[in-house]
Parts: sequence; structure tokens; C-alpha cells
Amino acid sequence: MSFEEYAALARQLSAQHRAGEQHAAAESARRRDLHAAVDYLQQRLTAQGQRLDQLGRAIGVDQPPAAPAAPPGPSAGQGMGTPGETAAWPAPPSGAGSPSAATAPGTGDGEPAGAAGAPGRAGVGAYPQLPAGEARLALPTAVSPAGGGVPAQRAAAADPAMELELARRMADEADRHGQQAELLAQRPALLPTWSPLARAVAVYAGCGAAAGVLVLMLVLASGVGLVDGFTLGAWICAGLPAVAFFGGYLVLGRWGRPAMVAGTPPRYLPLGFLICFLVVPMAYCAYLLLVRGLR
Repeated sequence: MSFEEYAALARQLSAQHRAGEQHAAAESARRRDLHAAVDYLQQRLTAQGQRLDQLGRAIGVDQPPAAPAAPPGPSAGQGMGTPGETAAWPAPPSGAGSPSAATAPGTGDGEPAGAAGAPGRAGVGAYPQLPAGEARLALPTAVSPAGGGVPAQRAAAADPAMELELARRMADEADRHGQQAELLAQRPALLPTWSPLARAVAVYAGCGAAAGVLVLMLVLASGVGLVDGFTLGAWICAGLPAVAFFGGYLVLGRWGRPAMVAGTPPRYLPLGFLICFLVVPMAYCAYLLLVRGLR
């Protein structure tokens, strides 16, 4: 070997060495980036899990429903079947237990080819009996379409970067749905698009209107002599307005409170008291004016 050839070979080896170092450095950087992305994604998933737990507690779900139990696998004796059926056996190993050896009629010396050649003979067993758990573990998990007990080709290894990108997109989608759930949880079940003040006015006015209907019924009962004047006045001035006020207070506390709002939302007690104690007497006055107008 001449000096020029030796120098060219040395340069080639040096270039290959530098290329290997660069490839190793790039692979190390790629793995560091993948580990950093995995750590960040793990933190996001942990935060999402905690937030989902908070949402579950807010709506009254402490734990997710338990998954249904898987049906038990067949026992060792179930593979035999009933008389007249063919028993299912695992595929024999290669070699002495191959399909050709199992179906051969026998050798020239009069000896059978194997246990498969004489399935009815007692005491002959080419395949040892295993317990149920070990038998299930010994069964092949995947075979090729051509049969023969040859394992199927494994799927190609997934790209970690692509898998992390898909996981990141799913995490973004989960964040978006979580924000929508939080927005919905911040709205009460009763009149969710209304403001708290408008909701309180509507609730107290509705309870006052219901009490006004009861006032009209009491007035009609008083007209036929079922209710005396003192009882009618007491219910109109104090009883029914108080019932309407406490009814609106309870309705706002039960259906007017958002699930995710800390504390108690305002119920506007002075406004509710004023509305209820005005609507009921006004309903009675409107009834009197209507009766006098008709006369």
C-alpha cells in the first residue's frame, strides 16, 4: 500500500468517525428533546387529571364507574367438548410434532409416527398436559394466514416523535373540551344565559305571581264563606308574601347556583322581599278593581 492510499484511507476513516460522532450527537439531542417533550406532556396530563377530578367532585362524581369484569376464560376441560366433537389443541412445535409427522401413517418398522397418529391409544401423549393458565400462555398469539404455526410478521415500530405529536394534539383537544366544560359548569341550571340580577327578579316575581293566584283562590273562598275576613287579610298581608319570598330564596339556592363558583351567589334578599310583598297585595287590589269594573 502506497502512502497516498494510506492517507486516503485515513481521511476516509476520519470522515466516517466524524460522521458517526455527529450522528451520535444528533441522536442524543433528539432523545433529550423527546424526553423533555414526554416530561412536559406528563405534567399536562397530570394537571388535566386533577382538573377533571375537581369537575367530577363539582358535579357529584367522586370516582369513575368501575369497568365491567371480563368474562372468565375457558377452563382446561372445556376444550374437550361433548362426545362427537373434535377437541381443539394448540399447534404442535416444529420437528417431531410437525403436521407431516402428526399425520404420517407410520414407519416401515410398524411403529406409529407419533401420538397424533394414534389418538385413541391410552398412555400415548406427544404433548404434555399443562395447567389452564400455562396452557393459555403457551398458545400462539398470532399466526400467519398460511398456517403452519409460523409467527406473523410484527408491525413496524412507531415513530416516537409522531406518537408524541399525536398525544400533544389529543391533550390540546382535551384542554379545549375541559374549558368548555368549565364554562358550562359556571352557569346555573336555572336560566343559565341570564344575569344574576335578572334571574333573581324573575324567580321572585314568579313566586309572587304564584302567591297571587293563591290570593285569588282565597278571595273566592271568602266570597262563599269558607274563609273569614281576618284570615284573608293575614294571608294577603303577611302569609303568602312570606311564602313567596322563602320559595324564591330556596329556588335560587338550589337551581340558581353554578357548580364551579366558590361560595354562595347573591340572592338579592331586599329586592326579593320588596317584590314578594308588593306583588301579592297588588294582585288583590287588581282583583278588587276588576270586580268593581265589571259591576
